[in-house]
Amino acid sequence: MRRLLLAAALICAAPPSVAQDMTLVTSPDGAARSQAPVPAPQRFVTRHRTTIRGKTIDYVATAGETHLFNAAGDPVASLFAFSYVKDGPREPDRPVMFVFNGGPGSSSLWLHMGAVGPRRVVLDQEVNPANVPPFGVADNPDSLLDVADLVFIDPVGTGYSRAIGAGRPEDFWGVDQDADSVAQFIELWLSENGRWTSPKFLMGESYGSVRAALLPRALMGGPTYVGVMRGITVNGVVLLGTTLGGRGGPPDPDRAVSSAASDLTAQAATAWAHGRTAHQASALPAFQAEVEAFARGAYSDALRAERSGALSPGARAAVVRTLTGYTGLPATAYAESLAVPSGAFARTLLADQGLALGLYDGRYTLPLEPTGGEPVADDPAMTRYVPGFVAAFHQMLRDDLKVVMKRPYGAIVWKDLLANWKWDRAQVAPGQSFAQDLAIAMRRNPDLRVLVASGHYDLVTTPAAARRQIEEAGLPSDRVTFKDYPSGHMLYLGDTAAAFSDDVRALIAAAK
Repeated sequence: MRRLLLAAALICAAPPSVAQDMTLVTSPDGAARSQAPVPAPQRFVTRHRTTIRGKTIDYVATAGETHLFNAAGDPVASLFAFSYVKDGPREPDRPVMFVFNGGPGSSSLWLHMGAVGPRRVVLDQEVNPANVPPFGVADNPDSLLDVADLVFIDPVGTGYSRAIGAGRPEDFWGVDQDADSVAQFIELWLSENGRWTSPKFLMGESYGSVRAALLPRALMGGPTYVGVMRGITVNGVVLLGTTLGGRGGPPDPDRAVSSAASDLTAQAATAWAHGRTAHQASALPAFQAEVEAFARGAYSDALRAERSGALSPGARAAVVRTLTGYTGLPATAYAESLAVPSGAFARTLLADQGLALGLYDGRYTLPLEPTGGEPVADDPAMTRYVPGFVAAFHQMLRDDLKVVMKRPYGAIVWKDLLANWKWDRAQVAPGQSFAQDLAIAMRRNPDLRVLVASGHYDLVTTPAAARRQIEEAGLPSDRVTFKDYPSGHMLYLGDTAAAFSDDVRALIAAAK
């Protein structure tokens, strides 16, 4: 029945008068029941001018709701999105990029205000900034608006998006359900804006990389996956903070080995950033290449041998010497295991200075104690840059976009959503990686290109893990580009936004 709630039988949104007058809806069990009238979608439209890469761009900003419908034609959700479209005569061939963040439970404000949108947050410094006001908002010289129209999507339960009418929030909280609802939104947006023939791109960060990997399948559609044929293909996909490993499935002892090997590369890069390795004379790219070769080879072999009890004391000591040279940790850190979790690494590397590192960006620090143990609020990176992003976004809502809503904007929402998130998938083997969905889409679409962007100092979604997941799924190597930046999970922080923007521009130019 969840497919009934999410299937897109209608191409265009119902007129506002229909949405307002409807009082009978179909409930999830198929029975008709009374329902309070659903308000018409709210829209806020403003006009602006900016300069990007020396080019003046006039654009129309539309912030507002789009209603989604079930197969019975009842409204079930209201997705709030922010569209930035070049002003003037419609250009059907102009690219459009659909952008979202992750979570699950995150709104799109991070990519919106950090890298892609026409306005961006101004912090007093991009690494270890003050997390108290004043914060600023400024034109973004690296925005992609000069080469593509931009649409920032907030999934149900985030931002201002919510279930309405016959819908329930949990109907949209799941891997397939989420992808299907975002696909229906994209379908409706293309119709409303007359953009079916435009080159189309997807950009997703963190869990958004999962959504971006699944959306090409949901946008194409089929009798078993989403139950409708949308027939929409995309030209390119941009993945940031990539995490495409599958959930569930049979136990895989080697998964712990590959995970530890990936963690080592990010730990070594972070130690290098803090001047703690025995390889400081090496440039970061060369150092990373050396560490990754060791991680995939001798280190992975040693982890397997340690697990089976076949690692000799001499061989173990040699591996530990290499590890301490790479990570800057003392030999005692490897006394119990050759694999050190990144959380322990973050609390150990600068312990002699009384500092802990950020997992989302190892360049950020806070005092070791006291900590509340909150995975995000106590992370030295997230707790420093989140307040500035949220404040700048809300100021832009009011001053630039003239948005007035009667409910709070959910920047990141964990309550209820995570506990009800459905990881089980339809027509997919347990444990199958999300990268496999992207591989299937690339088989169907020989022109689809992918950019995988990662931050060296991201201890949560490491560049090495992204490479491994993409390689294991067998994506065509000639259509996948990997780019790593001296940054963290939000890889556009720390004077890297321009380089990232250039790489996305190259993808658009090659794929459209």
